[in-house]
Amino acid sequence: MSFRVNAWTEWGKLKTIVVGKADNAAFQPEEPGYKGKINNPLIAQEINWPVGKKKQSVIDAANEQLDNLSHTLTSLGIKVLRPTPIDFSQNIKTPGWEVSNMFCCVCPRDVMITIGNYVIEATMSKRGRFFEYLSYRDIIYCLWHDSHMKWKTAPKPSMNINMYWEGYWSKFEGFDSKSNEEKHQILHNYQYVLNESEIAFDAADITKMGQDIFIQHSMTTNLKGIEWLRRELDQHVKIHVLNFPYDKEPSHIDCTLVPLRPPKNNIKGVILTNPERPLLEKDKIFFEKNNWQLIDSPLPNKINSQMPSFCSSSKWLSMNLLSIDENTLIVEENETELHSLLRSLEFELIKVPYRKVFEFGGSIHCSTCDIEREDTNESFFQTN
Repeated sequence: MSFRVNAWTEWGKLKTIVVGKADNAAFQPEEPGYKGKINNPLIAQEINWPVGKKKQSVIDAANEQLDNLSHTLTSLGIKVLRPTPIDFSQNIKTPGWEVSNMFCCVCPRDVMITIGNYVIEATMSKRGRFFEYLSYRDIIYCLWHDSHMKWKTAPKPSMNINMYWEGYWSKFEGFDSKSNEEKHQILHNYQYVLNESEIAFDAADITKMGQDIFIQHSMTTNLKGIEWLRRELDQHVKIHVLNFPYDKEPSHIDCTLVPLRPPKNNIKGVILTNPERPLLEKDKIFFEKNNWQLIDSPLPNKINSQMPSFCSSSKWLSMNLLSIDENTLIVEENETELHSLLRSLEFELIKVPYRKVFEFGGSIHCSTCDIEREDTNESFFQTN
């Protein structure tokens, strides 16, 4: 099977994609960059955040839904590639640190990104995900047969203790009792758990919109990581930094800002936005001046808003959908309010069950990574 590496947008007609696997998955280990939160208060009273391999029944349930997504994509004529899971229950030990186990390979979107004919491996920001890229190397070497494909691997950070801000986790203690002025100051200082001592980023903090790439400064991507991407890609794209200050622990942009359709023939483009994480006013104006319509997602379905006990993602996985083309979206089957909104915008929907995947780090967009779309390096932003 031959492959072509090309993806400039989130909405071009999809031709080839990676879909993750849950095999051998473990609980993401606690470390300076990650603190697990058990969503069920009764369970949280009884146990601490777990370590080691997840239950096989939980893995099997997630794999059933991942396999169903893979079959759905294949039935649409889309080529699907799958990772090669390693034993994520193994511990990691380096000269500077050690963790009890790794995580999983459910979310390729976090680890790699295709920009044009480049496949870029992210540094990653958490110790437990240090070696996650190994699960995708067979895929990348397969893509290497495309003579036009270029492969970049970001410099691997040490992940030593001096790369993280220890004070982050106490930052919001007593937050609700603070004055509005104090809250505003905390939320708008953009100081996250990663400091700026080393280059670090997760690929899922990036969204592609042709010649313009938008990157979220977050818990998982620092400014030095964004600068590395700017220097590597400045001949091909313009990079814009976004902050969403009302997200207390921002991580990965695809539950916050989701472009669905570009402006065309004087018809506005469509971007799905998160009502609890509004854009800064200057960024809102920038999108609107360039003929983009910003539409708030409805609140998540009640079933999905009750996140699984060991899920570290937010209820806004409801927004985590996948574009097949400018008019067709794959969405989680329970999000009926979102379905109604998207149909009103004249999108065709393909609904799949996906709640069993949530515990593994994401939903439909997170657990995929587009390799080929029918699109070009087009500009959708004419004014600054």
